[in-house]
Amino acid sequence: MTELRPDLRRDLPADLSDLAEDADLAERIREEIGRAGPIPFARFMELALYDPAGGYYRSPEARPGRGGDFLTAPELHPIFGEMVARAVVQAWEGLGRPDPFVVREHGAGDGALAAPMLASLRSTPLGAIVRYQAVEIDDRRLTRVRERLSVDGLADQLEPVSDRPFDGVVLANEVLDALPVHRVRRRGDSVRELAVDRAVDGSFVEVEIEPSTPALAARLAAEGIDLDDGQTAEICLALDAWIADGVAPLRRGLIVLIDYGARAADLYDPVRRRDGTLRAYVRHQVHDDPYRFVGKQDLTAHVDVTAVERAAHAAGLAKVGITTQAEALIGLGIEDRLREIQADPATTFEEYTLLRSALLRLLDPAAMGRFRVMAFGRDWPDDVALGLFGYRLRARGRDATTQDEY
Repeated sequence: MTELRPDLRRDLPADLSDLAEDADLAERIREEIGRAGPIPFARFMELALYDPAGGYYRSPEARPGRGGDFLTAPELHPIFGEMVARAVVQAWEGLGRPDPFVVREHGAGDGALAAPMLASLRSTPLGAIVRYQAVEIDDRRLTRVRERLSVDGLADQLEPVSDRPFDGVVLANEVLDALPVHRVRRRGDSVRELAVDRAVDGSFVEVEIEPSTPALAARLAAEGIDLDDGQTAEICLALDAWIADGVAPLRRGLIVLIDYGARAADLYDPVRRRDGTLRAYVRHQVHDDPYRFVGKQDLTAHVDVTAVERAAHAAGLAKVGITTQAEALIGLGIEDRLREIQADPATTFEEYTLLRSALLRLLDPAAMGRFRVMAFGRDWPDDVALGLFGYRLRARGRDATTQDEY
């Protein structure tokens, strides 16, 4: 069974004739292959997404959003940001209300999460002292965040990212799935790596090579994974460094990661995911050809939750909890918030209808509701319970200080 993002069709539409690869980027990739030979898929994905002059996430055009290629939870409705604000307040209180308190968001985009989150925090004691830091690979996106917060009167809470240690929360919503991945395939008794070569006609083709690093076999072995003959899988070696760097300045607090993924045993299931999880997204469509619109389409792979947990532990963090997005939002009180909005005389029928539609997608276990919410802490108090994991605590009748795992 292939898992897809919500609101995406399985096949490409009949006509995408106006779309093409980024010619300059594609040519630079071909030249690199010409110089060095076939390149690991991870290198191809790195260039396709992050090349400074043509990568997908370097473009000034819309990417996430209704006018882009896919929707993330913050774009669906501001209520998602409101719920994140509740989690931030609980983290602040759990740490003893430190002042100042920093929220650092990776993949801030155009501020779709930051704006409603900070607006909601304004009605709490934390709102007066919270500092928001946006992390983006392209300065133009940082400008958009600043402009959006300025419109909402929230720009005074924005500050530059620095290496200065801080107490706070590190957020990353749908970031890990876009880290470059190596692709491997089992052939008999050995594991081969999938690389990218150029054909005579200049098109990109998949070839098999000897693994470019022993870390690939080491990751599979560490997780107890034995691929079936012919099975293809993705391995994100970039995950470890990303988490280590992301929490390096975190003195006390949490990192909260939200993404679609699974534990290694499920992620590498030889029946359900024999061909891996790599997908390409363009104009709210999904397909399986990563070479078709180079630089113009998103490339993602499911996140290895087991690898995330191992990387967090290696970075000196302790697991606080792992659950699903649906359960996290319910635990934070999203159903009560829906009823409040419904009872508000100022709420129009159209506003309520849009909100209910968004909630269905946010909570649906066949869509965004199945996303994993993972929280890891540094110097985090053991006796503090978070609403993020409140649903499972109530459902299982556990002690309120136990952060259950999904």
